[in-house]
Amino acid sequence: WPVYLIRYPQVGTTGNAVDMVAGATPLHHMQMPALPEESLMDMFLGNIGGCIGEVCTLALLAGAAFLIWKGIISVRIPAAYLGTVAVLTLIFSKGDNAFAWMMYSLLGGGVMLGALFMATDYVTSPMEPKGMIIFGVGIGVITILIREFGAYPEGISFAILIMNATVP
Repeated sequence: WPVYLIRYPQVGTTGNAVDMVAGATPLHHMQMPALPEESLMDMFLGNIGGCIGEVCTLALLAGAAFLIWKGIISVRIPAAYLGTVAVLTLIFSKGDNAFAWMMYSLLGGGVMLGALFMATDYVTSPMEPKGMIIFGVGIGVITILIREFGAYPEGISFAILIMNATVP
């Protein structure tokens, strides 16, 4: 279907052929800085607009729980990453409610997808337990630096790529 829309863009832009909405994601509102209009529960359950992998935290956590249960991934990298993002977001809170800011930062954008699936890639992530923790913390620090001091609202992909370069 997306290839069809690329070849024939008038299908997606005229008439009622496709049901879609274009607009700012909750993470974009946080770059303004303002907390999103969506509730935390809507963000957790995926009742928001956004890219695939950033809308339903519940589904991402269920998939990650299965992978951890089967021993396919370790919990070290996601825990270090999410913990670092949580602590640094509390420190660099842009609003009156630091806890809400932290929760929206964890549920918004690709933080969960990056922590649970991208950062735990076999080929590019560390094999040693201590290295996994350092790797996760490094990704969290770089993500927050990009989000807080850069013009780009996300930062996760770049953070993972930068930290991948440090893994032997």
